[in-house]
Amino acid sequence: MTDAPLPAQQAGAPAGPLTGIWQLFMRDLRIALRRQTDSAAAIVFFFLVVSLFPLGIGAEAQLLRAIAPGVIWVAALLAAMLSLSRLFADDHQDGSLEQMLLAATPLPMLVTAKILAHWLSSGLLLTLLSPVLALQFDLPAEAVAVLTLSLLLGTPALSLIGAIMSALTLGARGGGVLLALLVLPLYIPVLVFGAAAVQSSAAGMGVSAHLSLMGAILALAAFLGPWAAGWALRISAE
Repeated sequence: MTDAPLPAQQAGAPAGPLTGIWQLFMRDLRIALRRQTDSAAAIVFFFLVVSLFPLGIGAEAQLLRAIAPGVIWVAALLAAMLSLSRLFADDHQDGSLEQMLLAATPLPMLVTAKILAHWLSSGLLLTLLSPVLALQFDLPAEAVAVLTLSLLLGTPALSLIGAIMSALTLGARGGGVLLALLVLPLYIPVLVFGAAAVQSSAAGMGVSAHLSLMGAILALAAFLGPWAAGWALRISAE
């Protein structure tokens, strides 16, 4: 579904790389707004999974506080995966992917624009919802703030890592299952440090080490992710 001209379509137009990146970013955002059911499905899934645990376990506050970091982080991780398979699939089907591969704008920069649009329409929404869901687990205010901050650092890393696997499994038979099998092991460090930061905050311990490691993961994913995803897209398109 091409909503705005891609850089390769602008034959003879004096558009620079930033113009092409901005056009692709806005195009993907408009598509996400048009397909609100995709974002709504992830939010509803996140809400239901997190809310089922207090209903199933009971109202024991100490137990709920103990499991809250892991439950919320696992639910956010799974919800963020729901729309990964469509990150490049529509471009592959309507021919936009070939235009991206042939565009004068470096492919990693175009991939970065798509990943950023994907995070804004999925990961950011999950992050904004998390403080509300944390109230069900009786988390202290400091731990809720750390949870939000950890998701702000972790969900972009999930989109960047997921984009690599989404590009690698593009067009593969059973790609959805294959994508989940490939991406879940790579999500483990983000999950471990994200949940540990919230647990440390709830226990009154320092969280700077955990958040620093998450920042390092995000920086590494931001540096390598678009290049690796672009490389995987070229392989999948051959």
